[in-house]
Amino acid sequence: MSEAANGGWLGRLKKGLSRSSSRLTGGIADLFTKRRLDDAAIEELEELLIGADLGVTTAARLAADFARTRFNKEVGPEEVKGALAASIAEVLAPVARPLAIDGSHRPHVILICGVNGSGKTTTIAKLARQLRGEGKSVYLAAADTFRAAAVEQLQVWGERTGCPVISGAPGADAAGLAYGALERARAEGADVLVIDTAGRLQNKQGLMAELQKIVRVVKKLDPAAPHDCLLVMDATVGQNAHSQVETFRAMVEVSGLVVTKLDGSAKGGVVVGLAERFGLPIHAIGVGEGMDDLRPFEAQAFGRALMGLDG
Repeated sequence: MSEAANGGWLGRLKKGLSRSSSRLTGGIADLFTKRRLDDAAIEELEELLIGADLGVTTAARLAADFARTRFNKEVGPEEVKGALAASIAEVLAPVARPLAIDGSHRPHVILICGVNGSGKTTTIAKLARQLRGEGKSVYLAAADTFRAAAVEQLQVWGERTGCPVISGAPGADAAGLAYGALERARAEGADVLVIDTAGRLQNKQGLMAELQKIVRVVKKLDPAAPHDCLLVMDATVGQNAHSQVETFRAMVEVSGLVVTKLDGSAKGGVVVGLAERFGLPIHAIGVGEGMDDLRPFEAQAFGRALMGLDG
């Protein structure tokens, strides 16, 4: 990626996180204008971080880390923001891992899960476009068979990105469709197969059975499949993201996260809390609806943008 393009992305990331950062940085500016870092200030800083959806445990640790070297000293807003951005980047660095396609699998199978409305289908479209841009042949399987709109949307994106879409009749067996899609993708020498799935959490047991059946049947054709199971998270849900991760991990072996809609949320700090609590790779984040608005997750860039700082 060129420097200019990278700068453009960092600018969009900062703008996308502005709703999250403005509340946090405004609070820091109010709190640390000519003030010593005493116990009361540390407690207020911790509350600010909790309010930004970093979570209680993460907020307490970040505030304590900051206080360790600066207690009883006078600190300014820029120093606080810079130190917190660096600490956040440290938390995020171990989980910032781009999605890697293993060329030894033909196809490399990616199972996409997440609640309805989280941005699964558009994430698949963006991912497919990126993989096509890398010269890979990509097949899409519309295994969210109960939502006609999801199938139609995937078909539209398939046409736009040049990816064949395998779908069935409304209400068709999702696992059978996934099996057939893998058979076809394998026969035609595809590099990647991306499987969309349902996200109807109101019927948790039924959804669990369906997802687990999909995994079982694709393993009949390739015991190592799915090679990735990505959970797509909507940042606007804030702390509810934690329970979504727990719910889906109980259903399938989630291998990584994609966080969407950061531009529509004041809860971007939840990414930090998720990283600290679950340690799952965060492969990509989305800060807009455009096809180029899904990018690999970068720890330092995110930490600085969350604190309203330039890259």
